[in-house]
Amino acid sequence: MLQPGISAEVTFPVTNHFTAKSVGSGALEVLATPIMIAKMEQAAWTAVAPHLEEGAGTVGTLMNVQHVSATPVGMEVTCKAELTAVEGRKLVYRVTAWDAKGPIGEGVHERAVIQNDRFLSKARKKLEAGE
Repeated sequence: MLQPGISAEVTFPVTNHFTAKSVGSGALEVLATPIMIAKMEQAAWTAVAPHLEEGAGTVGTLMNVQHVSATPVGMEVTCKAELTAVEGRKLVYRVTAWDAKGPIGEGVHERAVIQNDRFLSKARKKLEAGE
């Protein structure tokens, strides 16, 4: 059962592949904001996955975060997502990120609980509609 307080963390090293320069979100060799956001999302979906019914999943619907401090290549970052509200199919999380020197990002993330097969079928219909 989904209840506020469920949380998960994802820890990863900042490598050259995760820099703003590498992913195209900037020119510097520091952790890219899109990577921080992706890892926050990873923490969010993995937190609730064990609590979902078989065949269900979640998809991101909103991300509102601040990236407040740069992390250079070679440091480790941890992203945490904590479920703060369950509103029907809508899940609301507080997301945070930090490195060894302190906080680097924070915000709110929302996800929707979906039925995987139905969701994928609907997405595939977009291809069929274009033919």
